[in-house]
Amino acid sequence: MSIPNVPAAPAVPQLVDASGTGSEWLARYSDSLMGVFGTPQRVLVRGESCTVWDADGKPYLDLLGGIAVNALGHAHPSVVSAVTAQLNTLGHISNFFTSPPQIALAEKLLELAQAPAGSKVFFTNSGTEAIEAAFKLARRNSTGERTRILAMDHAFHGRTMGALALTAKPAYREPFEPLPSGVAHVPYGDVEALRAAVDGTVAAVFIEPIQGEAGVQVPPAGYLQAAREITRDAGALLVFDEVQTGIGRTGTWFASEGVLPDAMTVAKGLGSGFPIGGLITFGPEVSGLLAPGQHGTTFGGNPVATAAGLATLTEIGSGNLLAGVNTTGEYLRTGVAKVPGVSSVRGRGLLIGIDLEQEIAPAAVAAALDAGFIINATGPATLRLAPPLILTTDQAQSFIDALPAILQAAAATTIGQP
Repeated sequence: MSIPNVPAAPAVPQLVDASGTGSEWLARYSDSLMGVFGTPQRVLVRGESCTVWDADGKPYLDLLGGIAVNALGHAHPSVVSAVTAQLNTLGHISNFFTSPPQIALAEKLLELAQAPAGSKVFFTNSGTEAIEAAFKLARRNSTGERTRILAMDHAFHGRTMGALALTAKPAYREPFEPLPSGVAHVPYGDVEALRAAVDGTVAAVFIEPIQGEAGVQVPPAGYLQAAREITRDAGALLVFDEVQTGIGRTGTWFASEGVLPDAMTVAKGLGSGFPIGGLITFGPEVSGLLAPGQHGTTFGGNPVATAAGLATLTEIGSGNLLAGVNTTGEYLRTGVAKVPGVSSVRGRGLLIGIDLEQEIAPAAVAAALDAGFIINATGPATLRLAPPLILTTDQAQSFIDALPAILQAAAATTIGQP
């Protein structure tokens, strides 16, 4: 769908004076914001394509993309134009009404997901909200003894209470127990363990096609198809969490492509930085589990967010962007694997996990920042890359060239090696 032609918006006044040093802004941050994220690593003030600049004027190559969110990089003209035009037309209307962008984006997602007739979309504002909707969908599949929900060991599905019940990490869970009950975890990627766990008491199984927060863990070939067969035979719903892996991140529209689940959650890259998520349900039976009044959202599916989603999908689908994701991802993995101090590299497309020979990953993140690169540690010896899908091989090479010195600096900081 095209955005209607509207008069050019007037110039927007700068509401925040962004002058000031990073240390000055961080002092103000600590005085005004909750400390749930710790101390921010930098104060960022501007972005363009794959580069961001901090308050002190230093540029960084963004190899994390807002944790797999900035699919088209920063300030992409198509997204800026779509959001601006939509805000200049219609911003928020509540879900007593709908809008053309909302309907068009739902139709496009169903098309890309190869969803059968009768499939539907519920829009949210984030990935964890999409998981909450899927959790309630699973509860609606509970009949008689069918009350249990299975998730995977090392899974991460979000931090709200339902999503947290599915998330496996004790440090995230324990401060907020008791969590919603009836959830158990089984080994990820183990077909026989899943087969043994799924019976007539299981309402749903939640699986990340690739576990991102666990360090980009890729399951064995055939695992997702086996999960489809096991859940179908038992009458359990199969829910794929594609919040991190979807929307082209792995070089295909969805990492689970070729296996049709009962439901799938999406978010992160869908809005190129604008908050949006969604639950896709496949077929009329599953799509009818949540009846009118059983779930809702104030902001989900608003015209501006869905316009951003449409612009994002249009750009990813144009040209050879998905092919480029695969090419650049392979280039990055191959180059990084040759760097001294790297023990293994894995992933698909531009979702990449890097295991180090030493437990220096947090220090490597800091050293990378000093060198002008934004990366992420998912464990003491594991780094994660999830850059914008528009990353070039030249930009990838600049990181490969810098990585030996980054790891050397990290080792010196962590364990005092020269």
